[in-house]
Amino acid sequence: MTTLSLETMESLLQPYLPSGVPAGVAEKLSGYLDLLLKWNARTNLTAIRQPEEMVRRHFGESLFAGGLLPAETGTLLDLGSGGGFPGIPIQILRPETAVTLAESQGKKAAFLREVVRTLGLKTAVWGDRAEKLAESFDVVAMRAVDKMQEMIPVAEKLVGPGGYLMLLTTRVQVEELRRPARFVVPLPGSVDGVVALFHVEQAG
Repeated sequence: MTTLSLETMESLLQPYLPSGVPAGVAEKLSGYLDLLLKWNARTNLTAIRQPEEMVRRHFGESLFAGGLLPAETGTLLDLGSGGGFPGIPIQILRPETAVTLAESQGKKAAFLREVVRTLGLKTAVWGDRAEKLAESFDVVAMRAVDKMQEMIPVAEKLVGPGGYLMLLTTRVQVEELRRPARFVVPLPGSVDGVVALFHVEQAG
């Protein structure tokens, strides 16, 4: 039994997808929401407990970020994925993109694998420290990661030539970075949340 109707889901997502919710997206997210609520009862995936707020904050904001990705994004790493945000909603929105979820906590990685299996996504799950990843990505995204300032150098090393770092964070945190951004866009319905995209210059 679904937690929210598809009509309610699409209504909640509308502010984050101004061009409309693509066909099939609400159905996939409905299955994702059911799994999130089930697992969250025993594994702390998110402090948010209300289904409507989960859809707005986790799904909506992730989809909004997905809509801002450069068109040429072929590969994306969600670093410190936690409950799968923003990586899984981006994968659902952009099935042509190869998304990898990096999550070193075993229970959270197990949840991510269950979501990928149940929804039939092509998403890869890396259940170890991101520093051990041998590949690079067009975009590395981070959202609400602990010690984000410390993780940025780790993320940048995983960005391929000509690639980008995407942060879903607060405007204050972006200003503290003191670096030029390709864009900083306010998150719909958020007081201070933004999506910021930075071009990563390759060392050497």
